[in-house]
Order: sequence, then structure tokens, then C-alpha cells
Amino acid sequence: MHLLAFGINHHTAPVDIREKAAFASDKLIGALHEVTAGGGANEAAIVSTCNRTELYCGLDSTQEDHVIDWFCHYHRLNRSEIHPYLYRHPDQAAVKHAFRVAAGLDSMILGEPQILGQMKEAFATAHKAGATGKILNRLFQQTFTVAKQVRTDTAIGASAVSVASAAVQLARQIFSELSEQTVLLIGAGDMIELCARHLKEHGIGHMIVANRTVERAQQVAAVFGAEAIALAEMPTRLADADIVISSTASQLPILGKGAVESALKARRHRPMFMLDIAVPRDIEAEVGELADVYLYTIDDLKEVVQENLGSRQEAAREAEKIIDTQVVDFMQWVKSLNAVPTIRALRESANAVREAEVEYARKRLAHGDDPAKVIEHLARALTNKFTHTPTDVLRRADHEGNKALLEAARRLFDLNED
Repeated sequence: MHLLAFGINHHTAPVDIREKAAFASDKLIGALHEVTAGGGANEAAIVSTCNRTELYCGLDSTQEDHVIDWFCHYHRLNRSEIHPYLYRHPDQAAVKHAFRVAAGLDSMILGEPQILGQMKEAFATAHKAGATGKILNRLFQQTFTVAKQVRTDTAIGASAVSVASAAVQLARQIFSELSEQTVLLIGAGDMIELCARHLKEHGIGHMIVANRTVERAQQVAAVFGAEAIALAEMPTRLADADIVISSTASQLPILGKGAVESALKARRHRPMFMLDIAVPRDIEAEVGELADVYLYTIDDLKEVVQENLGSRQEAAREAEKIIDTQVVDFMQWVKSLNAVPTIRALRESANAVREAEVEYARKRLAHGDDPAKVIEHLARALTNKFTHTPTDVLRRADHEGNKALLEAARRLFDLNED
């Protein structure tokens, strides 16, 4: 059995190519049945996300091109169209690739944890569809174990490496329990949505979205169970906010020192964390001079992100060492499978001899022969028959000067030099 991982990802292919090669979730089981029935794979699992489409296959080595042709045909792609973006990882490289992907080392954001859940879901779907077997079952179980070890033994996921995650990290340094805090999000663009998602995942208590266009604020608020208000209402609601994150396209500041001072008085000087990720800035720089205000800009966040990225890269180097060791262990298991048919044949042959001799011994006992002599004959017959063929082969090896086979026999039967 040959192991192959192939596909495209954000490193190798632009989004317009990734879109064409994606598998719809409701058609995934059908695709798995196709590729294992006539697509060239004996076993298969498909990982399809916005950043990657990959197939992990157990197949005969002669079927590698066949399964890639199936992939192109399924997506109605010319092979020449996909070839520049496609990567192939055979055997040991496939194992290493699976381990690195699950550990977040191949992700757009180094160390991100979502891909592990996506791989678990992909394996569960393939297993349920009956598309996996001994090789892929073992590969994916080992993959999940390695990913867990990387998370446990390194700091790969400990530091924030995106603006949105860094914003939440800073907020948690000031407010240890976000479930009791209210955040005011000013704007409704992509960055605000990302911040809202991270805050929601960390259990923020209440969320208010303020935007110049209320309808857009309502769209964002509906996704995260937040409250939507018009930007004009923002000054009157500022005092409610423990956290303020602003990202608008305004060319002038929309929050001045006076408005924040008024809000602090109404809050009885309970601290406020304010994050201005707009360029030009939304919050006047003088706001940072106020007591009880922690004001950060996009540049401050970039410094946090760069520092944390360095920490993750160091952790990634540690993770690679873990993965290299685990790849060797997995490949040793794969190689051991080559011995299984030989071991099975040896046991079957030995059992056949044993059954024949035991049956002969039973007949002699039934005829009233001396039990001691029957046992003695049984032992001698088993010894002679078990050693006859090896002895014959070793004599010929000695005659032919085949020292390698003689040495192998000593190792096989654990014989001393004497």
C-alpha cells in the first residue's frame, strides 16, 4: 500500500483556483465513494476548507496519476490548469504533511487551532462513508495525537498573531473576566467583524455595534447577538463601554478628549480600554493622556503581533522536532505491515503441522498405545518437521557461501555463536 497526500492550498494557489477545487460539504460522501470505487484510491479522506483542498489516499503506487486524473475530472479542471498549483507528498512526506497541517504549521496564521477540528471532521466523514481502512485510520489517529502533543509541549498557540486576537489579548490583560464587560465596536467593516468574533469566542458580556449606516450595524450585530446603534448615538452610550474598538473610514477623529472625559465621569472613573485600529486615527491622541484610559493604536498592536509571531516561530521549530520523531515511528509501523503476510503464512504452516501430528497422537492413544511413547513421538515429530525446511535451506546457504542468510537465521532464532 502506497500513501499519498496531494492538493492545493493558500501557499500554492490563488483563491480563484481554490474555489474551483473545493468540495461542497453536502457532496463530500459522494465524492469519497467515487474516488474509492473507480477513482484509483483504496482508501481516501478529503480535507476541504477555504484555504486548502487535500486528499489523503491509500493506493497502489501505479494509481497515483489515476487518482489525480479523477480529481481533475470531478472538478472539470484541465490537468494543465491545476498542475502548476498542485503538490504531491508520497509516503513519509505525506505523513509529515498531515502532522504539520494538523499542528497549524502549514496554516496562513501559524499555529491556528481551527484546522485540527476541520481535519477531525474530514476523517469522521470519510470513516462514516467507509472510505478509510487500516492505513488512514492509523494515520489520522496518530495525526491527532501529534497535534495534541505539539499544543501541550510547545507554545505554538499561546500568543496572539492577528490584530483581532491581539486586541482581545490586551483587553484580557486589563479585564481578566470579559463576561462582565461591555464592548462598543465603532464601524462595521471586516476588522470590526474579526474583533467581534474573537470577543464572542472569549465570552464577552455585551456587544454594541455603532455605524454611520444603521442597517450595516444591524447586519453585523445579528451575527453575534449584539446591539446595533447609529453612530450619532455613540456619545450617549460611551459610558456603558468598558472596551472601545474603533475602525472607520473617517478622515477626522470621531472621538475626542472631551467626550471621553464625560464618559469617565459617568463611569466614576472605572477604567476603559480603547483600541484605535483606524488609519487615519478615529480617537484623538490626547485621549491617551487621561487617567483610567488605556489607549492603543494599530502600531501598538503590530508590535504585539510581531513579538508574538517570533514566539510562535520558536515554538514551531520545537514542533518540527516532535513531528520528525513521530514520522519515523509511523513509518516503522507501516514497514512492519510488510511482514504481516509472511508471519501469517508461517503461523498457518505451523498450525497445520501441529494439527496433523496431534490428530495422529490422538489415534495412537485411542488404540491403547503407551501415552509416554505417544508424547515422545509427538515432540520428536514436531521438532523434525519444524526444523526440516530451515535446516535444508541453511545447508544450501552454507554450500553456496551465503553468509548473510546464515547470520539472519542466527538473529531470527536467537542462536548464540557457540
